[in-house]
Amino acid sequence: MTNTQLTLVQIDNYGPWTVTPDPRREMDLQTLQSRLFADLAQFVGSRDGYVFFTRFDNMVAVTNGLDREDHKLLQESIANRYPVTLSLGIGTDRNPAVALERATDHVQRAGSAQDGDRREVLSGDTLAEADRSSSDVQIAHFDVNDATGKYTDRLNEFDTFIHIEQGYASLMRYLREEHGALSFFVGGDNIIAVTPDLTTEQYRAAIDHVEAEADVELKVGVGTASNAHEAGFAAKHALEDCRHLGTTVEFADASVEPTTD
Repeated sequence: MTNTQLTLVQIDNYGPWTVTPDPRREMDLQTLQSRLFADLAQFVGSRDGYVFFTRFDNMVAVTNGLDREDHKLLQESIANRYPVTLSLGIGTDRNPAVALERATDHVQRAGSAQDGDRREVLSGDTLAEADRSSSDVQIAHFDVNDATGKYTDRLNEFDTFIHIEQGYASLMRYLREEHGALSFFVGGDNIIAVTPDLTTEQYRAAIDHVEAEADVELKVGVGTASNAHEAGFAAKHALEDCRHLGTTVEFADASVEPTTD
């Protein structure tokens, strides 16, 4: 049974900072945001977690395996190297959406995202080691069937982007509303979802919904483990099984071992 630990990462007072004392150059802001995300991904990823950029000023991390000291170290590292600070809220639940609601509540109770006096909040409890298991995190890795042949090699980039994003929006909404799963676009034609325990039939229903609503065909590999890296690595192998077998849903073989890279 899943028990997902999620961390909301929120840049403190970011909106006002971007226009103080004057509006900052847009590409400078984009550079800061992309570098900050890269550093977060490296920090959390080195501890077997995942981070998703969502809106960049607010990011979501799957942090099973990270404790409060890890979160404090992340805040300290960013404060030492960036002109902005981070507030972190931690939530846990079998349902990822509920875990995120709890993480968000911790940060919101400490003050507004644009409160100049609210800095480096760290609130919420991580999973105790005794409460962790090998089935805490389920990761579903979706991609678009033959995206290169249907879109990339036939359409201009913006029209391709529209098709991919429409499929993502349909999947994101369906999984959130039906199952409390959280889906994130991660580039190319790939979507990674953090889900509760879902069955093959439930994944097929999601894929059928996206095809009917957005006319985008998907397949998915699913992995389960104690942390996001191992679950996600297993999901990648299951997705390769879909490609080789011509199937739409595959669960990872329990024997798949993640790399240590």
